[in-house]
Amino acid sequence: MNDAIPSEEKPQSGDTDASIAPPRFAPMRVLWSFVRPHRAALALGLVLALLGSALELATPMVIKLVLDTVSGSADLTGPIALLVALLVVGAGLGLWQWTLIGTVAERIVLDARTSLVDRYLRAALFPLSRRPAGELVTRVTSDTLLLREAASSSIIGLVNGVILLAGTLILMGVLDLVLLSVTIGAVVVVTVIFLTLMPMIARAQEQAQSALGRMGGVLEGTLRAIRTVKVSRAEGRMGDAVLADAHEAARHGVRSVRREALAWTVAYAGIQLAIIAILGVGALRVASGQIEVSTLIAFLLYAFTLMGPVTELSQNVTGLQSGLAAARRIREVEALPAEPAPTGTPDRARAAKAQASPASALLELRGVTARYTPGDRPAVTDVDLAIPATGHTAIVGPSGAGKTTVFSLLLRFLEPESGRLLLNGTPYDGLSPAEVRGRFAYVEQDTPVVPGTIRENLVFSAPTTGEDELWRVLGEVRLAEKVSALPDGLDTRLDTQSLSGGQRQRVALARALLATPEVLLLDEATAQVDAITEAAVTESVHRHSRHAAVVTIAHRLSTVINADRIIVMESGGVRAAGTHEELLHADTLYRELVEALRIEQRGDTAVLASAADGPPTA
Repeated sequence: MNDAIPSEEKPQSGDTDASIAPPRFAPMRVLWSFVRPHRAALALGLVLALLGSALELATPMVIKLVLDTVSGSADLTGPIALLVALLVVGAGLGLWQWTLIGTVAERIVLDARTSLVDRYLRAALFPLSRRPAGELVTRVTSDTLLLREAASSSIIGLVNGVILLAGTLILMGVLDLVLLSVTIGAVVVVTVIFLTLMPMIARAQEQAQSALGRMGGVLEGTLRAIRTVKVSRAEGRMGDAVLADAHEAARHGVRSVRREALAWTVAYAGIQLAIIAILGVGALRVASGQIEVSTLIAFLLYAFTLMGPVTELSQNVTGLQSGLAAARRIREVEALPAEPAPTGTPDRARAAKAQASPASALLELRGVTARYTPGDRPAVTDVDLAIPATGHTAIVGPSGAGKTTVFSLLLRFLEPESGRLLLNGTPYDGLSPAEVRGRFAYVEQDTPVVPGTIRENLVFSAPTTGEDELWRVLGEVRLAEKVSALPDGLDTRLDTQSLSGGQRQRVALARALLATPEVLLLDEATAQVDAITEAAVTESVHRHSRHAAVVTIAHRLSTVINADRIIVMESGGVRAAGTHEELLHADTLYRELVEALRIEQRGDTAVLASAADGPPTA
């Protein structure tokens, strides 16, 4: 059983306090960090958009020229040819821009996903594991799609929309200043309403996305424990828990939609009222001879064109707000602390790789104290421990004694608060996590399997392993017959249908043995197997301990009583050490553990008769 790990992480040095408001332009800087690598392509996209807008602005003037030509009985060939040319060139520019921006958008999404996946896999274990897996997946899938629009088309659309709006108003002023004043009044009203509604829309969208992330985390955990859920008849309760976040996301989404609808309705109604006002005022000015009919028609065309930039601005402001929130969430996850880099010299790293003599200590903990979260009580305190290069060392003790924490320290999943760890005499802080873990193989208590086939799981740590070696190790863990009977043999996909929990545990053990590690760490590696299989596995581990170090955590003491050395831990410290016989006579806690599990000694062996252990499992 793993030692308890705090479920919530308290703020550490460097953590961002959510209560502290970010700088005013911080969200834009975050978004710019995604845009910067693609700024040249986006600049070209903006140029294309502006050229398209220029052609759009020129069209009403050309139509005015056509109308003036008709009234003057002149040749229409030139103006009509110009209109067709504007159409063809505009279509070509639009196609080029659309393709370019779409390509850049996909590259931005790919970059963000690559960055997130890389951070997930290189992040320190415990800060990462405190976030629900479903939430982390949502960041890679959903948030990157929101980022896609904000970091590409929204930025260009905003700039282009502002310029198109300004250009339209300027050309309206060229045609008639009186009509322009009517139009500006409508634009000001629409702008004020948008500036009022946009922050509320953004807040609702961010809340909806956060609820969606929580829903993903609860759903992922529910599906992972679906057997327990069904046996406990908790489908309804868990469904309600998942859907509670879904309803919250929908509630915030509806709120955002309502505000967007209000903003759009106001924008549309405002422009339509402006057009009606322009038509009325313009008709009076035409009747009085102050402007020509062609001028009024051209002005009305610009008024209709005004819908374009207003719509574009509203859409892109909304998209930008969603993207800014997504960018902030992505960067928050990317801010997870990475695993430490080595601080030692290459010579020290090479020294760690040197072969330790069988009698020397391959691994040492000297006065090590560690805690999972600053401010909590230490998980281990002032631990001194030496593990020789060969032989079987077992670590036992009640739950919460610090056993799994020792494994986490050895594997550099957790860094010590004080004290030192040494690998073959070289301090851990002079080595990278990869250099340390290259000396280990690890079989977890829960024995998760990696996605793929049985073969891919077996060679996960040793990709060049030959077929004969695979079958040999499968024979050692008593799986060869089972695997050979499967329709696809080693190429069978590994899931709950192909192999039982105990068989998957043996696959994990076989994978560790194939890696031929210098140190084999086993955390309750035989908890799910029957007594006959356990004996075979124990013999295999015993053979491995003749030329390498084996360190075992066990609550089923039958797997460790023949260990060369047994470490007894209690309350985060080492209480006693010795052989099974020595500890039975010298340590009361060890005797209590043995009595609790009803160990009956029979010479050099022991038989487990614990009522706590259920019937053997396959």
